[in-house]
Amino acid sequence: VGSWIWVALMSVNLYRWKRENPGRPVPFPMFANVAGSYLWAWTAVGAAVELLFQILPVALGLKGTIDAGLARVFFSWTLHAIVYFWLMPTYIAYYTIVPRAIGGRLFSDLMARLSFVLFLIVAMPIGAHHLFADPEVGAGFKFMHSVFTAIVALPTLLTVFTICASVEIAGRLRGGKGVFGWIAALPWRNPIMLATALSFVMLGFGGAGGLVNMSFQLNSSIHNTQWVTGHFHLIYAGAIVIMYFAIAYDLWPHLTGRALDSVRLMRVQLWTWFVGMVVLTFPWHYVGILGMPRRMAFYDYTDPAIARMASSVLTSVAGGAILVVSGILFLVVLIRGQMAPGVEAGAYRFSVALHEPRAVPVALNSFGLWLGLMVGLTLVNYGFPIARLVAVPEAVPAVFIGGG
Repeated sequence: VGSWIWVALMSVNLYRWKRENPGRPVPFPMFANVAGSYLWAWTAVGAAVELLFQILPVALGLKGTIDAGLARVFFSWTLHAIVYFWLMPTYIAYYTIVPRAIGGRLFSDLMARLSFVLFLIVAMPIGAHHLFADPEVGAGFKFMHSVFTAIVALPTLLTVFTICASVEIAGRLRGGKGVFGWIAALPWRNPIMLATALSFVMLGFGGAGGLVNMSFQLNSSIHNTQWVTGHFHLIYAGAIVIMYFAIAYDLWPHLTGRALDSVRLMRVQLWTWFVGMVVLTFPWHYVGILGMPRRMAFYDYTDPAIARMASSVLTSVAGGAILVVSGILFLVVLIRGQMAPGVEAGAYRFSVALHEPRAVPVALNSFGLWLGLMVGLTLVNYGFPIARLVAVPEAVPAVFIGGG
């Protein structure tokens, strides 16, 4: 709840900028960050309501039961959209850092804005696909959430197209010719370029797995299995976190006044993170198909029924070890940079659009329309299930884990 203060401050800053710059387009980095704050504000409502009106009363001894079905619905409100809040810094980096870092231009400022407002609309009314096996939500609403989960792929596809076009501009400016010759001309030794490419690969595999998760039919074969764990880690720990590394490498000299000269070590760190994530998550997808449930504390692999899963689990352990090594390398890069001589990094710059907009449509320079759609669609998809559960309470005793 306290984080909503940050959202209010972002709104105030946007208002002040527009008041001081009437008629001018809001700079895209600011526009995208404000969009992220609004997504956070609305997605946090579900967890906040669950905490304030269900969990805290039990914790304070005011009641001894909890409506488990209603709690799960409120948690699903937050559960999936919060991942898109984590994803937004990565998308902001795609648009505002990558083209500049590799010597190119942002292909389209307007398409970038469109992708972020689309996230606001469709990232929220989708959480019930986590409840496909739960009886408290009707099949019709589950199907609606499934449809909107499929639509959320649209802003990602727009982003992939725009960034690939931006990267192509960089390749052609570096002398790349022909249909694919620009790819070889890209600065592959640049850690930002490498991180972006590896992020896209993991985003592709993770997104493909997500399409299975959201399918009203296919989900039944992998619901609450290790497949879901593999999907989530490929998206968050893979595609998102590897760009967090790139952001850190890009910002560090500006934050500390010290250069990061270990470029080769940066590339090794990024490659080991990518390899480790693949080795970790691909076996999880496989054992998920075999039926291994997630969130289990122990498995007896001497049991013939699950013995064939053991080798895949050991492989995933090796992937986790590689990730630990990569994490250590990341710290080594930063520590070595901090020990390097001071440098003048200059003013921080964002990517410049190929055609810098002098004016943009009102709808892509403000948020009123999109916030209305975000709230409205969420209420349409969640309103009736929540109202029905509130009207017909079915509480269960609250069990304190580890309590006496």
